[in-house]
Formats: sequence, C-alpha cells, structure tokens
Amino acid sequence: MTANARSGPPRDKPPAPAPPPPPPWRRYLIPIGVALTLFLLFFPFGRMGVKTVEYGTLSDQIAAKHVDTLELRADGTITGKYRSSFESGAEFTSHYPTGLNGPDDAFLAAVKDPDVVPHFTATGASSSFWSILLSLAPLLLFVAYFWWIGRQARKGAQLGGLGGMFGGVGRSTAKVIDSERPDTTFADVAGYEGVKRDVTEVVDFLKQPDKYAAAGAVGPKGILMAGPPGTGKTLLARAVAGEAAVPFFAVTGSSFVELFVGVGASRVRDLFADARKRAPSIIFIDEIDAIGQRRNTGGFASNDEREQTLNQLLAEMDGFDPSTGVVVIAATNRPETLDPALLRPGRFDRQVAVPLPNQAEREAILAVHARGKKLSADVDLNATSRATPGFSGADLANLLNEAAIVAVRDGRAEVTAADLSQARDRVLLGQRLGSNFLLPNEKQSVAVHESGHALVAALSPAADPVDKVTILPSGMALGVTEQLPEAERHLYSQLQLTTTLSVQLGGRAAELVVFGEGSTGASNDLAKATELATRMVREFGLSPKLGPVGYADDQPRYLGVGGSDRAYSEQTQRVVDEEVARLLREAETRAVDLLTRHRAALDELSGALLDHETVDGRTVHEIADRALAADPAA
Repeated sequence: MTANARSGPPRDKPPAPAPPPPPPWRRYLIPIGVALTLFLLFFPFGRMGVKTVEYGTLSDQIAAKHVDTLELRADGTITGKYRSSFESGAEFTSHYPTGLNGPDDAFLAAVKDPDVVPHFTATGASSSFWSILLSLAPLLLFVAYFWWIGRQARKGAQLGGLGGMFGGVGRSTAKVIDSERPDTTFADVAGYEGVKRDVTEVVDFLKQPDKYAAAGAVGPKGILMAGPPGTGKTLLARAVAGEAAVPFFAVTGSSFVELFVGVGASRVRDLFADARKRAPSIIFIDEIDAIGQRRNTGGFASNDEREQTLNQLLAEMDGFDPSTGVVVIAATNRPETLDPALLRPGRFDRQVAVPLPNQAEREAILAVHARGKKLSADVDLNATSRATPGFSGADLANLLNEAAIVAVRDGRAEVTAADLSQARDRVLLGQRLGSNFLLPNEKQSVAVHESGHALVAALSPAADPVDKVTILPSGMALGVTEQLPEAERHLYSQLQLTTTLSVQLGGRAAELVVFGEGSTGASNDLAKATELATRMVREFGLSPKLGPVGYADDQPRYLGVGGSDRAYSEQTQRVVDEEVARLLREAETRAVDLLTRHRAALDELSGALLDHETVDGRTVHEIADRALAADPAA
C-alpha cells in the first residue's frame, strides 16, 4: 500500500460545478442590434450641411452664373458648390430629371460652357466600397446575430436546457438546502404531531433505509400536504430541511410553467436528475396545483405547457425508473383540483391533512411566536387561544405582532392582555374608529342592537358566554358582541344551532322591541343566520319537512369557494327556501319574546353601553342573572 492510499469505502464523487452564469452584457445585444438596424435603414446618410435645391431653381442659378463647381452622375444626382459671391460658396445637391421628355439640352449646354460653370464634370454611377457595405449592413447584422444564437444553442445543449438566449430557461430553478445549513426545526412547529410523525418517518427512512427493509417496508415516494392557507405547510417543509441530513430541493409549482411549451417538462427532468445524483434527497414542491390540475377531457387543449409538465412529473414519480432514495413532498391549498393520476398510490402514497389548529395547538403556537416578546403577567395565552377559533398559525403570528405594535405605539415594551384584545379586534374587524363617528341617535340604535345580541346569549343556556360588548365602530362593524367559548366544540346539537340563530337575530329583535322597526344594521347578522339555517336544512338534515337528506359537497375547499352545481331539483330548492325562512322566523320570534319579557334588563344594558361604550362579559351576565331571578317563569 502506498503512502497516499487510503482504506475504507470510496467517497462519493462531488457533483460537477454549476456552469457560470452568462455575462450581464448579453442582455443588451438584442436592443442594440435592433437600434443599429433601424439607424442603418432609416437614417439619411449624406454629407452634413449640404443644401438641397430644386432642379428648376438650380437652372436659374446656373443661368445667373452663381455656380462654380458642378458634378453630374449617371444616376441623375447633381452635386456642386456655389461661387464665393453667392451663398458664401455653400455646397448643394439636386437631381437631374429623367422623365419621358428626354434630356434637357439647354441645361446640358449651359453647364458645359466654362463661362457659365467654370468646373463641370460628368461621372458614372458610384459603387464605392462604403456604399455597398452600408446597403448590406442590415443583412450582415442579422446573419451575425443568428450565427451567434446557433453557437450559444450548441453550448446550451451540452449543459442541458434550451441554450442560446434562453440558456437558463429549461433548467431547474430549485433551491438546494443542504444539511449543513439548517434554518427551521420541528421545535419551531407547534402542534400537528400526526403530520410531523408522517414527515419524520420519511426523513428517518432516508437516513436508515435498512431498518425499514428488514421489516419489508418500502418508503413512500411522495407526501401531499393539503390544508387552508397559513397552517404551516411550507414551515413543515422547512423543518424537514432543518432536521434531515440529506439535500433538500425546494421549488414552487409556478416556476415550472413558462411561455414556451416544453420548458416545464425540461425543468422537471432536470430537477429529478439533480435529486437522483444527490440521493438520498427530498424534493419539496410548493403550490403543486399550479401544474397538477386535472387534465382537460373535453377535447379542447386548455394549457399544453401545464399538461406536458404534469405528464413529465407523473413519469418521473412513477415506478419505471429503478433508482430510489428520492422523496417528493408537495403542498397545496386546492386538493380538489389535482389530477387523480397524481394522487394514486405509487406517486403520492400519503395525503396528510394540515387543518386549522385546535385550541390546544393554538396555545402552543402562541407560545412559539411569543418568544422574544415581553408579556405582562396578565397575559393568558389559554384565554387568547380560546378567543381565536378559526385562526391559522399565520394569523396567530400576526396577532402577536399586532399586539406588540400596539404596545410600542403606547410607548411600552411589554405586551399586555389589553394589547392582545385590541389586536384581535383589529385583525377581525379592522381599524378602530373614534367614538364620535356615529350620530347620537345612531349610537343609541347600535347600543340597543348590541344589547340584544348580548342579552339573548346571556339568557340562553346553550349559547357561549359573552366576553365583551362594545359600540365603538371598527372597520365595517358599528358594534361588536364577542362570545368566548368555554371549550372548542367539534359537534353541535340542534338546540345549540337554533340558539345560535336566536343570538344572531337578537340585535334585530331588540330593535323591534324598542323602536318597533328594524334597520340596516342587521344586514350582516341576517346573512350569517341565513347561511347557517341553509346548512341546517341542506347539509345537516335538521328539517322535518325535507327529511334526512344532505346535499353537502364532500370535497375539501380550503379557499372557501364552494361548488356551483346543484344536485337537486327546483322543487327541492323551494322546500329548502321555505324551511330556511321558517327557521329564521322562529329564531326571531324566540329572541323577541325573550327580550320583551326582560325589557328592563335590555334597557339597563343599553344604558351601560351608552355610558361606557364598552362593557365586559361579567357585567352582562350580572344583568342577565338579576333578570332571571326576578322572573318567576324563568
């Protein structure tokens, strides 16, 4: 064994360095070539400062003996120079007529007379080298340009891609995140233990494939993460990059689609070729619905580039290639639009739902995003998590950031519970308007309206407790009644749903009890109540007249866009409309009866709102308890 020899298994050959980027001056070649061509074609080349003279005027000037030098060419061009006593000896140019009347004998006789024109010459057509070069310059320029394009294309073919002026178009734009540069870990992802377990198994399989092979298990080829926006799908993928000791290729679905047909397929091939060279490795495709939508089956080509890219992705993920060690992780907000061939086992073996976090996960997410922020002792993250149902991880991060901004605006470095409450109102409702935004009579109407919501909720055992009532306008809302659920529910009974309808219509009911008429302030309440009643009839089977039928769309639509096709007849739609109207009328009747029976409590609560503009939930429930104690029927 020589001194330079080493024992042990051979090391992997380092990947070939990426070709250097093209120099920046190449981008200016095309505009320069176009400008030069236009200049050569349209610029009138000639001697600067030469005067152009009409032929008739020139004949008069010759007869007056003002011309000193004159040259007549075979193509009819006349050039010359005046005598110093006329036009200061300036140069001129004109054109000899060559019409049907034949040559002008008088003109020729005059210019040949030395007494009239001292210096006259007649020459043949000019065919100088520079004139020929100028006439051929545009053609030569285009020939040179296309020769350069072909030369660059041959270079690009050796490097992969399209080459030439599009040298980097067909090559993958994926970012490679190596294990030496971890950015995010699973410690930064709160909750979603099931999702992290699925993703962790992929990472573990790439690190220890022998452990799974001993049990006869084959690692998944692909994992599809689907969920609403802001739930942390991309964050989970970055956490994989931080946890895995394998190369991580990150790319977005929109980066595959370009102007030219075939570019996306070329980039897919290049991406998987690079991943196989560095296997074991992970490919993360964010927003895969940009290229993975269902292919058109109606006989008309909708997007040839996207369909070719999808076909190439299907071929790369299929089992034709024996190489292993490459796992694809994809994320989307629209799983209902993906092609079925992409979702079958063998391509995306696992489909992991990343839903909105529950109450416990929201508390853990708030704790993660609270790092680096000073929280006061009155901040209760559990209460904040209960007050933010339906918030995603991104929404919770924005909530804490808004609270910190509120604290800085007040000149403090510590975030309080009031800051979190104000930030929540800002996120949900918009910018808080001043107390003088409403007219006095409008302010009283809003106070009665919000008192109706709060009192119906406080007097109904099946409703969520009231947390706060305010008549300070925020965004599009003139007043707000906030309810804080004691626990996050996953199932709702019919009593709870009908109670919710009564609470939503409690504001309109209070206006009917106090003023004897409704107002436009209940428009948003009516829309929400109508939506809930429609779902009760059409999806939940809670209508005795329609029966136990459901017309719900079972496809997950995380972007909030439902299906437009109706799966029932016009007669059924009429029954649905009648039942929705019945539920809303019954809910309004219950709210009106409840507030009429406790009119004193309604007046007391609306008066407190007019005095203080904001009333907490404890005050509301104290007023409701006194009203219940004074009512023997209750």
